[in-house]
Amino acid sequence: MKNTSKKITISAIMSVAFIWFTTHFGGGFASGAQLYSYFGKYGAWCILLPILAMAYDALFFGYALYFARKHEVYDYRSYNNAFYGKFAPVFSNLFEIIYLVTMCLAPAVAFATGGATLKEVTGLSYPVCTVIIGVFIFVVAIFGSKLVRKVASILSVIIIAGLMVVYIPNIIVGADNISVSLSSMNTGNVSFGSALYSAFLYGTFQLINIAVFVQHSETFSEPKEAKTSMWVGFIINSIMMVMVALGLLTISNEPDIATKSVPTLFMVQKGVGASFMTALISILIILGAVSTAVNMVAAMVRRVSVRITTEEERKKEEKSGKPGLKTIVIALVCCLIDFGIAQFGLLTLVQKAYSFLAYLEIPVILIPYIIHMIVTRFDTKKK
Repeated sequence: MKNTSKKITISAIMSVAFIWFTTHFGGGFASGAQLYSYFGKYGAWCILLPILAMAYDALFFGYALYFARKHEVYDYRSYNNAFYGKFAPVFSNLFEIIYLVTMCLAPAVAFATGGATLKEVTGLSYPVCTVIIGVFIFVVAIFGSKLVRKVASILSVIIIAGLMVVYIPNIIVGADNISVSLSSMNTGNVSFGSALYSAFLYGTFQLINIAVFVQHSETFSEPKEAKTSMWVGFIINSIMMVMVALGLLTISNEPDIATKSVPTLFMVQKGVGASFMTALISILIILGAVSTAVNMVAAMVRRVSVRITTEEERKKEEKSGKPGLKTIVIALVCCLIDFGIAQFGLLTLVQKAYSFLAYLEIPVILIPYIIHMIVTRFDTKKK
């Protein structure tokens, strides 16, 4: 009986840790744009900074999951109301606004990632490529979102394995380039303060994922497992981020790297097995972008449809397996909004929009959480 209980505990810890990675991983990650934008210009610090950013997130995610399990609040609205207490009428609603902004921004980044990758591969214009990606996402979100959710774990494993196949040979072959890049970057005027601030912004815009994670705390048999799970997640995320950072260092001295929307694709084109690897990484990036966008669009459709459709209409759709007119219109509007945002370009969205999101989260999530940790002694103080 004890062995069975232990297996269940380990399974819960590992599954939630991988949920963090699959949430963190998306088109921006796979394309390399996200990591290059926040860490790529800081020399040797670009290896340490992702680890610091993930340790920062592990602390906050672990605390949120611990609180959710301890107080048995598993949907993010109930969780926020319990966490913010008497300040909930203000902060729960502010959190809700930031979450809605994220739900628009994340699929827009996915649109942009898919569009930028398709543009590099086909030579078509960026707007045309985002239209192609957008139409594909819309159709899948309407007719195949359930299938995407069912195979999400399999897709994640395939994408992770594919990234390792692409990055590890390029890191090995490009070892000399990495050394040269680190040397040349470190002789420049690289401020550790600005590098640390960039890592802080990266970690902060991830904090809104608390809304996604708290529902999974129910799988833990006791609150302390939440902390263990997030430190396992920290190790997984850190390893993958350092791998991508090392891969990007193989091309960081290329003169036009700063203008590349999809640095990973550029690395492959300059590295080993370019013909095979280019096709492989392009497929992986588009798969990652589409799966992320479909899940986000489907979530937004569900959120809106609850307000404007009747329970009878929803049951009818579920029974028939076909979307109703209202559902189609909602999905179309969501895709058009994301398409419009995507026209700002992948680099702009990753560099500017994500940083803007981080600034929004500082007063609503970061500061209240720090105060909560101090005042409640990490939720151990007796009332």
